[in-house]
Amino acid sequence: MEALIPVINKLQDVFNTVGADIIQLPQIAVVGTQSSGKSSVLESLVGRDLLPRGTGVVTRRPLILQLVHVDPGDVRKSDDSGREGEEWGKFLHTKNTIYTDFDDIRQEIENETERVSGNNKGISDEPIHLKIFSPHVVNLTLVDLPGITKVPVGDQPKDIEIQIRELILKHISNPNSIILAVTAANTDMATSEALKVAREVDPDGRRTLAVVTKLDLMDAGTDAMDVLMGRVIPVKLGLIGVVNRSQLDINNKKSVADAIRDEHAFLQKKYPSLATRNGTKYLARTLNRLLMHHIRDCLPELKTRINVLAAQYQSLLSSYGEPVEDQSATLLQLITKFAAEYCNTIEGTAKYIETAELCGGARICYIFHETFGRTLESVDPLGGLNTIDILTAIRNATGPRPSLFVPEVSFELLVKKQVKRLEEPSLRCVELVHEEMQRIIQHCSNYSTQELQRFPKLHEAIVEVVTSLLRKRLPITNEMVHNLVAIELAYINTKHPDFADACGVMNNNIEEQRRNRMRELPTAVPREKSVGKGPVGPTLASGEHPALGADVDSAKAPTAGPQGEQDGTGNWRGMLKKGEEAPGSGPGSPLKGVVNLLDVPVPVARKLSSREQRDCEVIERLIKSYFLIVRKNIQDSVPKAVMHFLVNHVKDSLQSELVGQLYKSGLLNDLLTESEDMAQRRKEAADMLQALQKASQVIAEIRETHLW
Repeated sequence: MEALIPVINKLQDVFNTVGADIIQLPQIAVVGTQSSGKSSVLESLVGRDLLPRGTGVVTRRPLILQLVHVDPGDVRKSDDSGREGEEWGKFLHTKNTIYTDFDDIRQEIENETERVSGNNKGISDEPIHLKIFSPHVVNLTLVDLPGITKVPVGDQPKDIEIQIRELILKHISNPNSIILAVTAANTDMATSEALKVAREVDPDGRRTLAVVTKLDLMDAGTDAMDVLMGRVIPVKLGLIGVVNRSQLDINNKKSVADAIRDEHAFLQKKYPSLATRNGTKYLARTLNRLLMHHIRDCLPELKTRINVLAAQYQSLLSSYGEPVEDQSATLLQLITKFAAEYCNTIEGTAKYIETAELCGGARICYIFHETFGRTLESVDPLGGLNTIDILTAIRNATGPRPSLFVPEVSFELLVKKQVKRLEEPSLRCVELVHEEMQRIIQHCSNYSTQELQRFPKLHEAIVEVVTSLLRKRLPITNEMVHNLVAIELAYINTKHPDFADACGVMNNNIEEQRRNRMRELPTAVPREKSVGKGPVGPTLASGEHPALGADVDSAKAPTAGPQGEQDGTGNWRGMLKKGEEAPGSGPGSPLKGVVNLLDVPVPVARKLSSREQRDCEVIERLIKSYFLIVRKNIQDSVPKAVMHFLVNHVKDSLQSELVGQLYKSGLLNDLLTESEDMAQRRKEAADMLQALQKASQVIAEIRETHLW
């Protein structure tokens, strides 16, 4: 299992090169309040003075410290001098520079901290990576974090407490990290900020180890026995007490080795029963054991995560494509692919099928049969026509002569007016299909041909060419749809089979109604005679002269007495029988209550005669029957015209249009210019993929035997 920690260190190195934070590696995070002795504990573990020390805020950036155990025989020459040393250090930011003097390491940490965080107590979350090689250390990976503070000092921002807290939580929230909670023995454990923060992210305490520092600074007459035994605050992984060097010891250059000896003597004297389970050496061994077991538990999940990420980055790199070598071939390939994807989206055979909404050919089908079809079906065959309009059209079509039959001209005039109403929804259908074909361009750009995202100018040029082609076809398609309606208006085919059948049924109905009225005639005549005895004045004063649209032949359309009385159309026979009362029936005779013949009759709301009702019904039925035939034709022919003149034409000519407009040697360089950030993103993805593959290889080298 000793081999596991170097494996994690290798993985850390691999991912540090790409500056990635995507893999949460097992490590030990040191948490504590300011000046609680965190850095002193780390120095004791290393056995050398290498960290900046002092009062106030000293650690202002996270320090990732990798301790690597080497055999005593391994020596490394310094780059600067020829001397050899058995202990040395390396920083990630200084690349291959090797430091054998630990004072230089401390100075470099201070310089690097000031470079990023400033020289007046500011903090930063950008870590410093330091690797220490020594025969006197155990394999460990530790993170020294800034101390928890409450009040800003120097040029620290007002929210320094929140910043430090977020920085600490960022590192200890990693479920693969072990939390080393450092608390000074001369403070109450119940007030420990380190244990409080650790408990927030690790409520069960499964990955929290407590370290009690400054055992030698407790008040006289008190000791830490209850604390170290876990009676005050129990910690699952245990509590370990240590004695660090005081500031005076540091000023007097007391070595770490001497300090560890003094610590052992102190523990033997004050806590003899606990001496073997406390102290810096026991802490180092415990951390080493915990980290190894923790790595063993995390390794399977880590391996899976690395493999999944490697597959994702491989896919991402593929989507960015290779750098362009043969421009002509690349351009032709992209144009062909776009044209194929555009056609496939219309046909419904595209690789990327939209699931959120209808798209492409499916939406065009919906426009034809749902939107357009339902709109036509909602058009009322007699919309905008009322009975007075129909009656007026019939009377206008007869000219000065009273009609015996319903004139055909009035039917044609009215049915054309109704058919014309189908033109607007038909043109709207063309517009909707045109909009959808415009949307398909965006769909293909987003989902199907991601390579186009690499070349924004080519993408713009393709969109422009396809939009121009669609714009060119729109007036042609509109013209054809306009002609389809015009064709229907040009010739009203009353011999249409469906229309002839409708007329036959109507004639039968009219004949049946006529026979019914003839049967009712005997009962109607007496009522008519009784009306005829009345004076002429009221009959003619109904507002309309008999010659101006009243029923000319009452034998053909007998009416009931009351209706004839209202209309002034059913009692002219009675007037002729009473000759003495009809001398004023000549055209120039002034009659009391008769409207002047020069006045044009204005349609007014009144009851219609039976014949007028019959004529209106006949016209309405004929209009409805013929309109339904035309609507059926339009509903069938408009989608066919749109498909032929717009959709299919664009599909067939799209590729040739794109090649003709864009495949020119003078445009190659301009069109195939990559977007500025694409090359950068490709490089980052390639580096990350390489790191993941290397990490996968490192983990694959671990044998099952290493885990136990």
